[in-house]
Amino acid sequence: MRLRLTVGFGLAALAAALIINAACGGSNNAAASTPATTNVTMSDPATCAGPAGPYAHVYVTVKDVEASTSASATSGFTDLTPALAAKPMQIDLLGQANNQCLLATLGSTTELQPGNYQQIRLILQDNSSPSLVANNLCGTAANCVVLASDQSVHTLNLSSEAQTGIKIPAGQIAGGQFTVAAGQTKDLNLDFNTCSSIVVEGNGQYRLKPVLHAGEIAATATSINGTVIDHTTNQPISGGNVMVALEQKDSNGIDRVMMATDADTSGHFVFCPVPAGTYDVVAIGISGSNVAYAATVTTGVTPGTAMGNVPLVAESGVGGTAQGTIAGQVTSSSGTAGTAADVTLSALQAVSVGGSNLSLTIPLVQQHAATANVATASGATCAVNTDCANYSLAVPALAPTTGTFAASGTSYTVGTAAAAYSVEAQAAVPSSGGTADCTPSVLTTPTGAGASLTVTAGATVQAAVLSFTGCQ
Repeated sequence: MRLRLTVGFGLAALAAALIINAACGGSNNAAASTPATTNVTMSDPATCAGPAGPYAHVYVTVKDVEASTSASATSGFTDLTPALAAKPMQIDLLGQANNQCLLATLGSTTELQPGNYQQIRLILQDNSSPSLVANNLCGTAANCVVLASDQSVHTLNLSSEAQTGIKIPAGQIAGGQFTVAAGQTKDLNLDFNTCSSIVVEGNGQYRLKPVLHAGEIAATATSINGTVIDHTTNQPISGGNVMVALEQKDSNGIDRVMMATDADTSGHFVFCPVPAGTYDVVAIGISGSNVAYAATVTTGVTPGTAMGNVPLVAESGVGGTAQGTIAGQVTSSSGTAGTAADVTLSALQAVSVGGSNLSLTIPLVQQHAATANVATASGATCAVNTDCANYSLAVPALAPTTGTFAASGTSYTVGTAAAAYSVEAQAAVPSSGGTADCTPSVLTTPTGAGASLTVTAGATVQAAVLSFTGCQ
């Protein structure tokens, strides 16, 4: 079983959430030795969040999470996040949601054994050791508040209990304990009331006096998480943007983006909740200095998976390091006159992974979108009796890095060839919400078996016109 500790934020309530998600592999039979599966969320009703509230951010740095089946134990806890001791993770308790759960992975592979858990405690990094915090947003401290009024940063002093462990005893757990049977999946909610936990002291300093409760909730939140890193440096990609997409095949065998998110500045990404199924995960990035990265595709990923590190390979060929561009035009016509259409454009890339041939949708990282949308209209550059729209898709010029997910560690094959694409256009009735239009409603360029557009770094390749007819 794989246990993950993640931090997330609920969209509807603007709530920060800390999620421990343990995914149990193998048989679901409730044998005595079978580890259980547990999902834990830590939420916060953010009434103190700016702009109406006083705080823009409340950063705390978690260095451990522990659990015990004894209500009185002071030692012998199960360490749920052993990796955090050397690399504590800073989280924003007032962080706003993205894609339903914005989760910063803290990570663990510790098995949670069945039992009646009567204590849970969170241990925060002491402010005297801020150097241990990667990408520290608190400056000379590990924990801080950022005021909404002027964005000034103030150290958030820790009460003694925060330093030794924020304890949630049986009296603060609904029902007095959290019972996990062999082979079960349960969810435990840790209600961290951030706004009630900050004390403004008379000297103008801020202190964390944690207010937490716990209880079982009904919904199961399954997630997929990982960390995107540079293949060469093993570090997060500096500046720019990293986009990650969950894709599944449609009825025509083309991988479509089901969910997409941006990785944070540490490279972490989380999708939550994720419906049951098997996904291909496609990551792509571009650095702050405009260095483009080839897409990385990981196949065979299921909900409950901690993917670990996902490497991106930077372009470094003689053509430069920028993305390439596919440019073209879409036209639409009733057959006798121009007529408007909404058109969705996808950059498709054919790859082979583990002996299987895939047709992937490559996210448009510069546009922060999985696909591009244009609306045709009459214009001087349109062909006779057509409406038209021009498009430009920025894509990597290097073939993808590929791998099939393995719990023991995914092995990736780095692409070395130039990237080859096709452009797909789907026509819809304007403002219809996606009702298919034209005959046929889907066109692809180039046409023909094996035909593709080869992209060169920093250059533009012109695609053939995509001409829709029979449109309303």
